Amino acid sequence: MELSAPLLLVIIGLSSLVAQWLAWLLRLPAILPLLVFGIVLGPLCHVLQPDALFGTLLFPFVSLSVAIILFEGALTLRFDEIRGLGNVVRNLVTVGMLITFLVISVACWALLDFPPELAALVGSVTVVTGPTVIAPLMRVVRPNKAINQVLRWEGIVIDPVGAIFTLLVFEFIVLRQKAESLTHLFWTLGQTAAVGLIAGVVFGWLLGVALKRVWLPGYLQNFAVLAVMLTAFGLSNALADESGLLTVTVMGIWLANMRDVDLTEIIAFKEELSALLISGLFIILAARLDLMALLSMGWPLVAVLLIVQFVARPLCIAVSTWGSSLPMRDRLMLSWISPRGIVAAAVSSLFALTLEKTGFAGADKLVTVVFAVIIGTVVLQSLTSSLLARMLKVQQREPRGVLIIGANSVARTLAAALKKLDIPVLVTDSSWEYYRLARMEGIPAYYGNAWSEHAENFLDLSETSQVLALSPNRHQNALAVYHFSHLFGEKKVAAIRSGAALRAKRDSESPRFRRHEVLFGHEQTYARLSSLLSQGAIIKATRLNENFGWLEYLEKNQGVIPLFVQNEAGILSPVQGEETPALPCTLIALVQNENSSDGRD
Repeated sequence: MELSAPLLLVIIGLSSLVAQWLAWLLRLPAILPLLVFGIVLGPLCHVLQPDALFGTLLFPFVSLSVAIILFEGALTLRFDEIRGLGNVVRNLVTVGMLITFLVISVACWALLDFPPELAALVGSVTVVTGPTVIAPLMRVVRPNKAINQVLRWEGIVIDPVGAIFTLLVFEFIVLRQKAESLTHLFWTLGQTAAVGLIAGVVFGWLLGVALKRVWLPGYLQNFAVLAVMLTAFGLSNALADESGLLTVTVMGIWLANMRDVDLTEIIAFKEELSALLISGLFIILAARLDLMALLSMGWPLVAVLLIVQFVARPLCIAVSTWGSSLPMRDRLMLSWISPRGIVAAAVSSLFALTLEKTGFAGADKLVTVVFAVIIGTVVLQSLTSSLLARMLKVQQREPRGVLIIGANSVARTLAAALKKLDIPVLVTDSSWEYYRLARMEGIPAYYGNAWSEHAENFLDLSETSQVLALSPNRHQNALAVYHFSHLFGEKKVAAIRSGAALRAKRDSESPRFRRHEVLFGHEQTYARLSSLLSQGAIIKATRLNENFGWLEYLEKNQGVIPLFVQNEAGILSPVQGEETPALPCTLIALVQNENSSDGRD
């Protein structure tokens, strides 16, 4: 029975949701379940046939989706962050990227008998890794800090940089088809680049000024940014073919680096929109995959995949790390990990559709090879990276760090005390003022919501073993508990009560959250700790042993509030009640001065 178009759209939406949920549940890159759903719905079961469903709207849908994805990625490319990168990362996204491009391009040209233009396009598309596949892999592999930082920053920076490089290669190929001579080719290419750059700067500046001077009400800002971005994309394409993607990329980079422009809400909105588009788009694109064409390429395609994994990446790392202080085992680990992600799939599909419209021979093979590279790198590296990290002995020791939700005065004071004990600590907050104060006090901090997609890609949790929700906002604490309980286990997540205990029948939160509101004991609340600290109470670490034990400590320190116990192995545990710590240990407690009130909520 042939399904109706509305029902097929519903199936795409539900499949996207289930795939994303499975990725979260199984702690896998979302691209894997999305790929499976797309292949099952498309070439295997023939339920979804995107060309028949969307018809002439398929190309505009993919084109606009890719524009939004690239714009969202460009919003994260800040020049001040690039300046702080090490030489290795800079090499990876410049000379390393060019080496990867050349090796893959030559492999496709020699082994798959692709035309030079198509081979070059495959090479340029597959240089991009991206944080959406790197971040989940890093949480599972847990490599040492140097490897983790290099791979994360490579994925973050190469996303927009690689996209711009791919756009230039693509425009050269398309315009070369239309050019009547070499002079005409470079004139047309220069015109396209000029339109893309100028339009991107102009629209980015205008939009930045509108946001800075608050010409738009808050509830219209996200909609206005989306509308202006799409307008810039369409107008740029009308002025010069294929310049729209360059325009939105430049526009995003301009906005990201414009002073006094708050992009917090805009980035959050674009993250949600991109997640929706990426999920649906990838299922649609995977459903168009021709499995027979994939299988028909046979051993030459396998040889290309082996070159991508065993030649292109190791050569890229060898050149990029030349002269660096990275040990050989770190370089070997870096040579293994470079999974391709959704940006490569989306961009290759868009370019294939464009080339098909212009009558380019073999354009359909572009998607086949790129999807093969995505499947090969993600599956192989997901299955083997942890084992290789253990063999090379580059995995981190068991994490013992603490992630604190909140950068308020209580959270900062606790973080400073833990930092003195050499415990890795990180605070997060969506308040810029609290974030700024934490940075000024020398406390590592992340600005934004710790459960957002941006945090998924940028927040490094490789050293984190437990999460403490210390926000005065009970709703934020609940979100943190729900999000991180899945990642770290329920016993590793706790929240402080923000106020007086609510009666169970009137409590708007679930019983699961109430079970986690036990940080420092049921009697302690955020309001009480904040009040005591403001009155001069201090957080003090004391060594307890057989000669000076728990009872002696309590006798000497009246009104003390125990917070944490650190055992001999350096493991930190919050005190959650009247439990007596095992000796010897270090007790971290809130010690009141004589003027501190001991009133309870």
